[in-house]
Amino acid sequence: MSWTAWRAPGKSDTYGDSSDGIGLRLGRAGDWTYSVAYSGWWGEFGPLAPVSRGGADVCLLEYEEENGKPVPPQFAYFHDGRLLSACNLHLDASWGYQGVEGDAATAARLQELLSAAGLPDLELNRREAYRTALGVVEDFFGLLLPKAPIVNGTLPAVLPEPT
Repeated sequence: MSWTAWRAPGKSDTYGDSSDGIGLRLGRAGDWTYSVAYSGWWGEFGPLAPVSRGGADVCLLEYEEENGKPVPPQFAYFHDGRLLSACNLHLDASWGYQGVEGDAATAARLQELLSAAGLPDLELNRREAYRTALGVVEDFFGLLLPKAPIVNGTLPAVLPEPT
């Protein structure tokens, strides 16, 4: 199933159950399995720390392009039931973040690398700040998802059923 819009096919943007209109596309890149969610609010899936128990790594990159408010992209990394780091990728102290939060050592090291890259820079275009911050995060955690299959490709999809 290939989606060309942010909304799953056949789904409306009307109010209903929290899972109405949510679609997930699934993929694999190396040792990472990933899901791209469309519509809905990521918080509807519940806390991510429990999902990362047993040594699992869980990363969240939340990008709300369709939101009318200036929501910065949010990043969070969980491992073994703990939040290692979280920040908004504009690094502008908006939306509840004041720099990188999480495990003291991990968050401090990531903050150092972001600072070394010149962030935050309030004069920098927000899109460029996001790209720079995302590059630092990708390098730090060894993350790299293939853009072509996610943006243009066909991936298996699921539409969650209400519980």
